[in-house]
Amino acid sequence: MHEIYDEWPEIAEKSYKIKFESINFDEIDHIIFAGMGGSGALGDIFASILSKKDIHVRVIKGYTLPKTVDSDTLIVVTSVSGNTTESLNILDQANKMNCKIIGFSSGGKMEKFCIKNNIEYRRIPKTHSPRASFSTFLFSMLKILGPILSIKEEDVLQSISEMKKLRNNICSSNLTENNKSVSIADWIKGIPMIYYPIGLEAAAIRFKNSLQENAKVHAITENVIEACHNGIVAWEKNSNVQPILLQGKDDHFKTKERWVILKEYFNKKGIAYKEINSIDGNILSKIICLIYLCDYTSIYLSVVRDIDPSPVESIAFIKKRI
Repeated sequence: MHEIYDEWPEIAEKSYKIKFESINFDEIDHIIFAGMGGSGALGDIFASILSKKDIHVRVIKGYTLPKTVDSDTLIVVTSVSGNTTESLNILDQANKMNCKIIGFSSGGKMEKFCIKNNIEYRRIPKTHSPRASFSTFLFSMLKILGPILSIKEEDVLQSISEMKKLRNNICSSNLTENNKSVSIADWIKGIPMIYYPIGLEAAAIRFKNSLQENAKVHAITENVIEACHNGIVAWEKNSNVQPILLQGKDDHFKTKERWVILKEYFNKKGIAYKEINSIDGNILSKIICLIYLCDYTSIYLSVVRDIDPSPVESIAFIKKRI
């Protein structure tokens, strides 16, 4: 798996340069991204990127579409395998509604359904596993959906450039104490509690998912502002939970103030914490580089704990019974 991650920037660049068949959806004022796991994380990223655009965006991780779907709604359904039950269910519902639809997968049942029902569909190759295919799918979808998302090409290219810079530090050929991902992995001994600002929720959720799948450890996420109204109280008792502060360079000034207060509280209580800061740049660059750093952290943590990150036997157990 680490060999795939070493090549993420090149995979991203190659995926973005592929000439997919263009799409043409007019008069869209509502986009729904549907998917589970790594595919759902893609929706989280698009929601973050589009948060300041004049369009309503929603991410669905489950079986049911909202009643607000209409003819001006675009439903984007993603399943890397093409066989995810929840995503196929959403696709079937959408096909019965008066809305616009596009599906993304590496094949499977989704491809067959879309072809049979004349639904817009684009096939994207899987790389190793759904979670390792993240870069392939994200940058392919950025290219395909570009015309309707108004995402600047220069922002996409900047994010790839920043990934290449980051790779020099976190890749598997630099297994030194200066490797940021190795340092974080060495630090994690208990249950990570990942605090995030609202704009970086996608990176926090992906970090949690990667820790769970790759390192097989429990992990928790909390919005830093909301946590100050309830979650902070749990720190009044000792535990094996470890706070990780996922901070953005351009966080709201009141959020920056909250980070300072939170760190002051942890210092007062003698609670060790780890800070992870985003790079400068556009929102896509911030999120993709955080994900790259944190995904690698989860792989290094699996090595530290002598765990093979690839198998996910418990997920297979669930799928066999659905």
